[in-house]
Amino acid sequence: MKFTKMHGCGNDYIYVDCTKTPMEDPSGFSLKYSDRHKGIGADGLITINPSDVADFRMAMYNADGSEGAMCGNGIRCVAKFVYDKGLTDKTHLVIETKAGLKYLDLTVEGGKVTRVRVDMGTPTTAAAQIPVVGLGDEVIGQKVNVARQDWTMTCVSVGNPHAVVWVHEAAYLDLQSVGPKFELHPMFPDRVNTEFARIIDRQNIEMRVWERGSGETMACGTGATATAYAAWRNGLTDKKVTVHLLGGDLEIEYDEERNTMYMTGPAVTVFEGEV
Repeated sequence: MKFTKMHGCGNDYIYVDCTKTPMEDPSGFSLKYSDRHKGIGADGLITINPSDVADFRMAMYNADGSEGAMCGNGIRCVAKFVYDKGLTDKTHLVIETKAGLKYLDLTVEGGKVTRVRVDMGTPTTAAAQIPVVGLGDEVIGQKVNVARQDWTMTCVSVGNPHAVVWVHEAAYLDLQSVGPKFELHPMFPDRVNTEFARIIDRQNIEMRVWERGSGETMACGTGATATAYAAWRNGLTDKKVTVHLLGGDLEIEYDEERNTMYMTGPAVTVFEGEV
């Protein structure tokens, strides 16, 4: 089986073209080959499939084999994959995901995609849609105690669940300890992705992320989107911000009139291989 290793801001996945032949056990493949010591090494697997309602359908699997609904960094790389490999010549794409249809604008330089702007859709803070239980209809700037510490938390869904917590310093947090405490907390019945974010100023946010099913990753596009929206809802930033992650920067903008979020960032091919 041929694969392509790609990353968006260091959030790396194994990409497989399934437009002609479906993969029999993508969950098992992701679990086996995402291993960074005994496999290819990745945050998970993304397959590119045919779609009846869009140009392509993306399916993503975390490193533990669980299926996710959406990956912001991953979908940018899907756009680069299909364009660079000649599966399409469009620079405006519609990609089907478990979180709905996503609309992408491709920046092409020298015949290759370098950056992608993604319409991430409408964010929601409705607790039932995230889901988060036991804290009311919305969780915005709410105090919670997790891992024997008090945190100020805002919960957002952008197709998948996010808990955004504000910290004074992100660089020295022990995410290996505190990340699982959020992910597996009973208030999140479907588990949760957790963003530990520091407000630099009204246009800049520093963020680290603990992703459900994968642990700490270099970046998370949906997490950056959720964090930017949470910061704006709490009056901490403007509608357009740069989110600084371990693997690079993402530009996030909230269009209040359309009630939608836009994410712009790079997409990079690392290497091709066969297993």
